[in-house]
Amino acid sequence: MAALLAMFGFLTLFLSSSIIFDWFDIREREGNYVWFIVWANFVCSLIYLFSAYGLVKTKSWAYKLLVLALIILLVAFAGLLIHIKGGGLHETKTIGAMIFRMAVTALFAGWVYFTIGKISSPQESVPESGK
Repeated sequence: MAALLAMFGFLTLFLSSSIIFDWFDIREREGNYVWFIVWANFVCSLIYLFSAYGLVKTKSWAYKLLVLALIILLVAFAGLLIHIKGGGLHETKTIGAMIFRMAVTALFAGWVYFTIGKISSPQESVPESGK
């Protein structure tokens, strides 16, 4: 699962950075991209990669990072809907891509929560006194 998350992270990093830095003239081919969506995806790509590392190391914070990525995507999607309602230029495929990305992120977060997130309960982190 960590490998899938890392691949998703690298793919997202490549696609978003290709638009930001105009690698291989991809920016022109993408049409009417929305900058804050591209940047949200770029930030989330880094979060996916850190989460994949946390997953390999079985760290419970990997779940928290994925929840953060999901929140970023939800806020960006709400902004996209506002942008569209205001008549802003966009590609129709962006809506589907964002829904897909949010669903995949939620699935990864759920999987990590149920496999790793429960490993460290709050009681484990509280030191016992006097024993």
